[in-house]
Amino acid sequence: MANDIRETRVVANDESIHEHELIIVGAGPAGLCAALYAGRSEMDAVLLEAGFPGGQLLLTELVDDYPGIEEVGGMELARQMADHAAKFGVDVTRGHVERVSREADGTFRVEVDGGGQYRAPAIVYTAGGTPKKLDVPGEMEYMGKGVSYCAICDGAFFKGEEIAVIGGGDSAVEEGEFLTRYGSSVTLVHRRDELRAQAVLQKRFLANPKTGVVWDTVVDRIVGDGKQATGLALRDVNTGERSELPATGVFIFIGFTPNVNVLDFHVDHDPGGYIVTDRDMRTSVPGFFVAGDVRSQLVRQITTAVGDATTAVFAAEKYLQDLHERAETAEDAVTRAARERQTV
Repeated sequence: MANDIRETRVVANDESIHEHELIIVGAGPAGLCAALYAGRSEMDAVLLEAGFPGGQLLLTELVDDYPGIEEVGGMELARQMADHAAKFGVDVTRGHVERVSREADGTFRVEVDGGGQYRAPAIVYTAGGTPKKLDVPGEMEYMGKGVSYCAICDGAFFKGEEIAVIGGGDSAVEEGEFLTRYGSSVTLVHRRDELRAQAVLQKRFLANPKTGVVWDTVVDRIVGDGKQATGLALRDVNTGERSELPATGVFIFIGFTPNVNVLDFHVDHDPGGYIVTDRDMRTSVPGFFVAGDVRSQLVRQITTAVGDATTAVFAAEKYLQDLHERAETAEDAVTRAARERQTV
């Protein structure tokens, strides 16, 4: 298998309709794990991904919380997962999913750019979510080089350093408090004069001697030395006064959007738009299973994503077996009825 994730086997899409047992949408850790288990079970499955396999891993500089691997680059872990999944023969098709619909008989249809269409009685949906960006200069340049959207993932890399957190909701305040166990200081930058987080979270954050808040302020630019973020260029929204805040760790928590906009049918979700499942990753729509960051849950980690995916594939396999058995029973009933008519 090639050493470059970009060389993972990819099947070009076309305008044909491809029939499968199972469609996996999204090739982050959850999708790659789902592909691995679908391949091991010898299911006729296809994995659809818009870009290179890996999802948010491709934006993660270093991973040090995956059991059994003390430290690995995000790109390298993504490559290993993709290679492992490919070993079991699941086709990886590069194509941007534009629409997922459900036909009258319960069959799912997935349309990708370029005209390709894929049909299957079951889907494992692992399309993940997207952290909302500040869209300021320096954000993309220093992503993975000080800029992060996950405190649990990256906080430990900033031990003893100055950390800035942008946001004012529950996530920003809660993750900011979490980051105090690592940083020498944690400064919250918020565009308003009061936080939107729950009172109990605010109280805990503000009571910590390592924390501080810069009120009524927005980030104009994330600055750095070309290799690492070094701070923020700030602007007071009331006075226009500009200032700088030193920080080698910049954590942005201004929202996270689950990737559900391509779904052309209703599926139960929580107030944030994340899809609700039971313990077997089943949703309110029969045959539609969900795993990873798009799922409503307490935490979103690589470990939880692959656990979700493992369960989802086995649940999908059982669902397909039940469909097959019901179809055989119905066929037998039709055959018996035909025989009875012939003997009358």
